[in-house]
Amino acid sequence: MHDLKKDFHVGEITVHALRGVNLDIEEGEFVAIMGASVSGKSTMLNILGCLDKPTNGEYLLDGVKMSGLDKNELAHLRNQKLGFVFQSYNLLPRTTALENVELPLYYNNAIKSKERRERAVESLKAVGLEDRMHHMPNQMSGGQQQRVAIARSLVNDPRVILADEATGNLDTRTSYEIMALLQELNDQGKTIIFVTHEADIARFMKRSIIFKDGLLLREELNRQPAMATMILNSMPVETEIY
Repeated sequence: MHDLKKDFHVGEITVHALRGVNLDIEEGEFVAIMGASVSGKSTMLNILGCLDKPTNGEYLLDGVKMSGLDKNELAHLRNQKLGFVFQSYNLLPRTTALENVELPLYYNNAIKSKERRERAVESLKAVGLEDRMHHMPNQMSGGQQQRVAIARSLVNDPRVILADEATGNLDTRTSYEIMALLQELNDQGKTIIFVTHEADIARFMKRSIIFKDGLLLREELNRQPAMATMILNSMPVETEIY
């Protein structure tokens, strides 16, 4: 991102959500984007995910300028290179975990139904939910629903996973379980960008990028991120409530 700016117009008022951000994120990083509710971090995530365009400046993904792509090209890129995980899970309530994970593959005409099912099964196995494939969202705990959402983000083998407050609706232990899973995926080579306002969650990541008033305030390197699995092993086992 080079001199990235984003303005919103509310009546006669112009809101400067981003005020000239310069930022590089390397392949294989696990990065936290932090800041208060009006700091610009969500705007940044929307631009990173090609859900919005900057007012000025340039965003390059894999060396390609996003400003040069039309709506259909951006949609194709999102489907092929980006995986999204949201705070509210965004699962379809009347479909099984397996069907929810299959959903992104319906937009890829090159993938037949058999392969679609196989890839969805493998994604659910990767997040430890092979025994919950045929459960509806209301038959799963919050942590299990978030694992389904992560499996859905993985099914297209994206280059980057974008997570927006993905532990915001979860209790402490379940949040650490999700972070343990994301750390494992990062160790396997996935680039993960995680928006959070919780310092307790950011400590699991290798770099924190702190925003304030639309500006990149500072960056903090974490040379020894906390290991979520180790912390979980020292915590008492709790029974999840369904």
